Amino acid sequence: MERTERKKPQSLADVIQTLHQLFAGDKVDVEEVQALLESYQSDPHEWLKYAKFDQYRYTRNLVDEGNGKFNLMILCWGEGHGSSIHDHADSHCFLKILQGQLKETIFNWPCDEKKELTKKNETILQENQCAYISDSIGVHRVENTSHTEVAVSLHLYIPPFDSCHCFDERSGHKKKVRLTFTSKYGEKMPLANSVSQENN
Repeated sequence: MERTERKKPQSLADVIQTLHQLFAGDKVDVEEVQALLESYQSDPHEWLKYAKFDQYRYTRNLVDEGNGKFNLMILCWGEGHGSSIHDHADSHCFLKILQGQLKETIFNWPCDEKKELTKKNETILQENQCAYISDSIGVHRVENTSHTEVAVSLHLYIPPFDSCHCFDERSGHKKKVRLTFTSKYGEKMPLANSVSQENN
């Protein structure tokens, strides 16, 4: 099937509108989605209202629920903040850097629960770069390794999920965790809902 030529998004609102069009059906064209996210030039004026920071951990801030087809969110990483190693519950995961830089470490799936995880690769993602991962690629950890700069990233999950598995790097042991939002549509959530937050 011919891919329709899409014009470059001029704003985050354009990105959201195009995502709604792309996921009107059930097909996910990874290259097309990645190209769309990469073509958006980060503009803090557009996403600052969603960027809620916490001094102790990174935050997950919901931007759009995509009619149940996807979740678009902004993650805010303070200096030295990082996720645990985690899977993506059979979802497609796109990550675009809006500000600063993040280190992504991809690991092979653990073969059993008694072995140290093996690294596949490590990438430093720069502003406006976009990465993709799914469970067929492996599990990953995302970190802001800077001790002087914060980082902000845009994450797209298709379909949405509210729990995933975290892995211990040394033993491969996994545990299921529930995912929560720090804020939705720019409004902070009650603290009780955001305490158990584990990862992205």
